[in-house]
Amino acid sequence: MSLNETKKDEQKRVDNVAEIINDKIQKATDDLAKAHSETGKIERNYGENTKVNTFEVDDQMETNASVQQQKQLVYLAVENENILESNKLKLENLQGSPYFGRIDIVEDGEKDTLYIGTSTLQDDDGDFLIYDWRAPISGIYYNGTLGKVSYPTPTGTAEVDLKRKRQFQIIQNKIKNMFDTNETVGDEILQSVLSEYSDEYLKSIVATIQHEQNTIIRDTHSDVLLVQGVAGSGKTSAILQRVAYLLYHSRSTLSADQIILFSPNRLFSNYISEVLPSLGERNMRQVTLNEFISLRLTGIQVETLFERYEKDERNLPETMVNMRLYKESADFLTDLENLENKNKNHLLYFEDIIFEGRPFFTKEEISDIFESQNKAFSIPDRFLKTKNTLIKRLQKRIRHDRDDDWVQAEIDNLSDEDFQQIITDHKIEESTNQRSIIAEEFLKDRYAPIYNALINNYFFDPYKEYLYLLSHMQQDIVSQKIWDTMIEAIDHNVEAHKLSLNDAIATLYLRDYITDSGINGGIQHIFIDEIQDYTMAQLKYISHAFPNAKLTLLGDRSQDVLTSAYRNKDVITSINELFAKKHVTMISLNQSYRSTAEITNFASQLLPDTEKIKAFSRKGEVPTVKVFPAETDYYKGLKDTARELNKKYETVAILTRNQAQAEQVYAHYGDESLVTLVTADYRSVPKGILILPIYLAKGLEFDAVIAHNVSAENYPDSRSRDTLYTICTRAMHSLTLCAEKELSPLIKMPTEIPEKVN
Repeated sequence: MSLNETKKDEQKRVDNVAEIINDKIQKATDDLAKAHSETGKIERNYGENTKVNTFEVDDQMETNASVQQQKQLVYLAVENENILESNKLKLENLQGSPYFGRIDIVEDGEKDTLYIGTSTLQDDDGDFLIYDWRAPISGIYYNGTLGKVSYPTPTGTAEVDLKRKRQFQIIQNKIKNMFDTNETVGDEILQSVLSEYSDEYLKSIVATIQHEQNTIIRDTHSDVLLVQGVAGSGKTSAILQRVAYLLYHSRSTLSADQIILFSPNRLFSNYISEVLPSLGERNMRQVTLNEFISLRLTGIQVETLFERYEKDERNLPETMVNMRLYKESADFLTDLENLENKNKNHLLYFEDIIFEGRPFFTKEEISDIFESQNKAFSIPDRFLKTKNTLIKRLQKRIRHDRDDDWVQAEIDNLSDEDFQQIITDHKIEESTNQRSIIAEEFLKDRYAPIYNALINNYFFDPYKEYLYLLSHMQQDIVSQKIWDTMIEAIDHNVEAHKLSLNDAIATLYLRDYITDSGINGGIQHIFIDEIQDYTMAQLKYISHAFPNAKLTLLGDRSQDVLTSAYRNKDVITSINELFAKKHVTMISLNQSYRSTAEITNFASQLLPDTEKIKAFSRKGEVPTVKVFPAETDYYKGLKDTARELNKKYETVAILTRNQAQAEQVYAHYGDESLVTLVTADYRSVPKGILILPIYLAKGLEFDAVIAHNVSAENYPDSRSRDTLYTICTRAMHSLTLCAEKELSPLIKMPTEIPEKVN
């Protein structure tokens, strides 16, 4: 049979499957409408039942039982709607492009043909029309070459003979490309997909997953999965497919709420937000490191990575580097913990618990309780016993105060409705001491802020405790005078409700250790992007905060924009040392797909290990370098270049070294409507000409990139290498480097690139 005849048969199947999908979507829509109507009825019925008279005891009991039953009905109805909505979304995601792959296999002498798509589809008889890409047997499509192939099953490993692997590119239910291959994904499909222009959102890569990416996606055994990927290698996409795979693989024990992704910035969070929904899965929780810390240290303004980077560019003396390297290490947190344990006679720093303007528990009373605990116990145990004693004293106070005149007067002033609400909420039965019980419940509500302060350990001051330990720490990193000056600076910052990133992590770790709190055992997976920007202290704390979570860490040591100016140890080595007792798997991705071969090869020359980066064979424009003789010429040339590129490309990014440079470039534009100065507060990337510092562009990609002022003054030496490399690798189709006066020595000029533009 000729290829055209085969394509006709395949197109007939696409048409047939598309019709089935449309029919199922219509049925799902009808079912969802019925379910929504039914939920509305149940909710209205629930509202009516909660208004039943509750003044008689018998009526109370009957109403409570009815309310509980109605609550259960409402829950089941809403859950049914959610399931129907999810099924409908999966069907809609299949519309227009129902599948992308086909495998023909022989298993136990029987031939079978399987089509692979983003989710499973069965016909009315239960036969599989499409297999979910995450199903075990679908792994053959990604991992197998023709011949004998094995795949996992619930009963062990099965072996099949793979006879054919066919790939499709289906757009609006029409086969655009179709061919048989022995590879994971052939160049024809990749060329077509990668030649598209950038979008506001990252696209799913399930149709173009490569073998190495598939290994990352399907790993379920590693405690720590470390992905070292060059720029544009698809590591972020692979990680999102990994989330989708884990949700599918462990659907009975894992939900999206048990997964957290640490994103580099808000722009990135929005950029990746559509991938999981496009696969029919809910998004996992997303948070930046700064947001995570700020949520745990309320009332304190914590320095961001970006703010620190901006300060570092201005001044970073050697003594500061030495102290920072120590405070960023995991050893620093361990030293704090050990020092706390050695000072068992030291009295922790406690605070008054204030209620209605007066101390309810004084710090002296709290200190006396702590001091009375057996010093043979650990600090966390003594703290817990102190906390429990305070809670018991609060309970005793409630029982003592319940008969006070002011309490009884407050109860007398309650409306009948509020009085009955207390009885209903706390299920208080009629008895001789009913009024006393009501008084206790009233006081519990009144004293709730005190109980909340005890539960949340607000009577302990972790900042003073941290300063105390620093002042008693034996260190040989800097002179004692410089160390003491550092402690004074922290004290001053705390008074102003500010804290540096390193001190925030240390304070959190110390607070959580002493109070035995801050632990979330329910989170099963933590994903961290741009891992090269993280310190070992931060990773140690995250691992401490989520002790049951497996870690997936991805980054590129060559894109260490934020710390390369002072960090002296490779992040991969440090991570292996930190998690030496865990099962660590490292996977390298050396093939770059984002940029054209010309851009990738140009960018790779900036790095010392160029042989490790493989460019994908997608041809495009040769990068252009423009050197202007003066500032006036430079900004005119920069604007003209951006305008010309914007005629061809929807998104043109002018990437600067820092925020100040971005603002300076923007000031030369005036009020042009198509030019946007992107800041850390932006949640999405608009079209047009964008101006932003490189650290906000990490993880993103643009049709065209202009590197701002790549001069010898702005990028003087190897410390700037990672920053310049990261800027160049944001470009998909076009890269232009503009410089004022003298070009940076980091740039090795190919002969075909003009050196100067006058």
